[in-house]
Amino acid sequence: MKDLSEQLKELSDKGFIWPSSSPWGALVLFVKKKDGSFQMCIDYRELNELTVKNRYPLPRIDDLFDQLQGSSVYSKIDLRSSYHQLRVREEDVPKTAFRTRYGYYEFQVMPFGLTNAPAVFMDLMNQ
Repeated sequence: MKDLSEQLKELSDKGFIWPSSSPWGALVLFVKKKDGSFQMCIDYRELNELTVKNRYPLPRIDDLFDQLQGSSVYSKIDLRSSYHQLRVREEDVPKTAFRTRYGYYEFQVMPFGLTNAPAVFMDLMNQ
């Protein structure tokens, strides 16, 4: 569980999570990464079932590639931890709560795994 305590400390030190007393509490899962370490993932399936879906249209990958035809210069942007740039609305923070052996926490920023996260992020990127 060393990975879990380190990841919780890192998220807490950055101000991304705080201790929580929310009645919500999703489970924590771990996904093994290519380098052999484990990535903490929150299982928000129950919350996602209750969430009203944001129907913002996500672009189709083939449409994006069509836009690149004829270009000779390309650039890219690293969007790693991009969701963590978005604050969760204060009234929704308790819904992001998750439980670990070290206690309950809730996200102050957009966590991965919420059903509307991709649509919210794409909407902001397009503005």
